Amino acid sequence: MKKIIVTCALPYANGSLHLGHILEHIQADIWVRYQRMIDNQVWFICADDAHGTPIMLKAKNIQLPPETLIKKIHKEHKTDFKNFNIIHDNYHSTHSSENKKTLEKIYNILKKKKYIKKKRTSQFFDIKEKMFLPDRFVIGTCPKCKTKNQYSDNCEICGSTYSCKEIINPKSTISNSIPILKNSTHYFFNLPIFSKMLKNWITSGTLNKNVSNKILEWFKIGLKKWNISRDAPYFGFKIPKTNKYFYVWLDATIGYISTFKNLCKKNKNINFNEFWNKNTKTKLYHFIGKDIVYFHSLFWIAILEGCKLRKPNKIFIHGHLTINKIKMSKSKKTHIKAKTWLKNFNSDSLRYYLASKLSHKLEDIDLNLIDFKKKINNDIVNKLINLAYRNLKFIHKLYNNKLSKTLDNNNLYATFVKKSKHILKYFNNCNFSKITKKIMKLTKKANYYIDQQKPWKLVKTSKNKNKVHEICTTGINLFKILMTLLKPILPKLSNKIEKLLNTNLTFKNINKPLLNHKIKNPKKLFNRIKNNQINNLLKNNKI
Repeated sequence: MKKIIVTCALPYANGSLHLGHILEHIQADIWVRYQRMIDNQVWFICADDAHGTPIMLKAKNIQLPPETLIKKIHKEHKTDFKNFNIIHDNYHSTHSSENKKTLEKIYNILKKKKYIKKKRTSQFFDIKEKMFLPDRFVIGTCPKCKTKNQYSDNCEICGSTYSCKEIINPKSTISNSIPILKNSTHYFFNLPIFSKMLKNWITSGTLNKNVSNKILEWFKIGLKKWNISRDAPYFGFKIPKTNKYFYVWLDATIGYISTFKNLCKKNKNINFNEFWNKNTKTKLYHFIGKDIVYFHSLFWIAILEGCKLRKPNKIFIHGHLTINKIKMSKSKKTHIKAKTWLKNFNSDSLRYYLASKLSHKLEDIDLNLIDFKKKINNDIVNKLINLAYRNLKFIHKLYNNKLSKTLDNNNLYATFVKKSKHILKYFNNCNFSKITKKIMKLTKKANYYIDQQKPWKLVKTSKNKNKVHEICTTGINLFKILMTLLKPILPKLSNKIEKLLNTNLTFKNINKPLLNHKIKNPKKLFNRIKNNQINNLLKNNKI
């Protein structure tokens, strides 16, 4: 049995969750459910990223204290995750006593080792608002490709990074005024000193090879010291003995550690040091989007090295979620809220659709609602649920919900068992699209078996009663295998099937057919996606 910590990137606490957040948590949740089904011990943790200028400004705008805002958002986030059947062992906040203590402890260790130094630097300053501006609050023209409306540190079109001094025609998004460059003293973490260690770690197999190759390109440009401080006004924790605040990205990553500390407080059976000591035998896996690879593969790893703490065993990185090829973004209003989705569709439908698109490759995933409707109706309703119903109706009407004592086709069942063990191997590297394809191939084969046997014809002759019973029992048991494989992906449907079949769907029992076994009355299992549901979603989101 392996002992594992799993984390997702921390959702920002200035607004509702959208489907981009849900994508990542679904990916992690599927992986976690699989690990638990093979008897590994997993602690799935996450937290709200609760500091920074955007939260301070939003709280000011709606005339609430920032603490009140983040508590309200925290409650909403937890509800949204629960409604998607994403169950964390601990969902915490970076605005916590554990995070403050851990942050200060790590800062003091790094400072004592002289990895942190003071330096004067230039930043954009909003004269009207009398505040220094984070990069995301300054837009202008990219100095490389000349695209307008790009952030002051990077261009989303050409991918270039640059200093704030280089951007053309800068403008503050807070006041729409032209910001000035102003000097301020800040605290910098000496990232370049860890270059050799970082190169070794990056090429160790912890990252996808395409990702590691991309990161190594940054070394050619040269790693730069990282500014870990921010000027007031700011919502966050103050750096001890200074008038500065810790940069949100520092306490966000350290939030992984503090959230686990908080879990240990709640569960005294968990030993914190066992999981975070440098030489631990436990595992740590991060699930993140490709836009934050820089922080997790360089800054975070260097901080852990500097403090002599364990590093992640694997970082699973996914692409962006787009809708009709447009990247989902709260700031650009090209997103669908998690709760809006659930007003129109079953949570399992999105879990299955995203699983059918997720692989170990770093590719963007497009949510095309026409394709979504077709995928769910064809795969889940027409193939999977249809397989169940066409056998259940005979078992219910003719055999009082009792399965036969023997199967009609033991070889077919054995083939499904053998193929299922092969399919399970794809869970480990998150190759879920391969899993859904192979499961649907088996579903087609199971339906073909029923088509060939034609129980609806055989049942017309009384001498075939036992034969029909065995055929339909075989069909139900093939369905059981398929649903066992889909259990990590479709938890809501799986729960219904377990009640219906009066059994637990486990990998251990996948080779044991249900025979001479009483099941429950068949009920409605899954609804077909209709056009009016899609129209309502589009209308509500105005996209």
